[in-house]
Amino acid sequence: MITDIERAKRLARTIIGDIVLYNKEKVIEGIKNDNVFDVLEEEINLGRKLFEEKVDTSIISPKIFDKTLIDILIAKYGKDINSKIW
Repeated sequence: MITDIERAKRLARTIIGDIVLYNKEKVIEGIKNDNVFDVLEEEINLGRKLFEEKVDTSIISPKIFDKTLIDILIAKYGKDINSKIW
């Protein structure tokens, strides 16, 4: 069980990185069509569940996973994809 916030952030980055790695086409189309969270809903929910199973409840904050999701999915991988809102 992860009890350190930095390790929790690292786990979130790894999970979200894997979501992007294994769903590149969905990510691209979702960002282009401004529905990336809908397109990846199942994968994101599974990733969040894994995160919550591995991280101690005393340090779990939805902000850790969600902020990392935005940072990686949109800011890192979506920056070069044409989108109306991102």
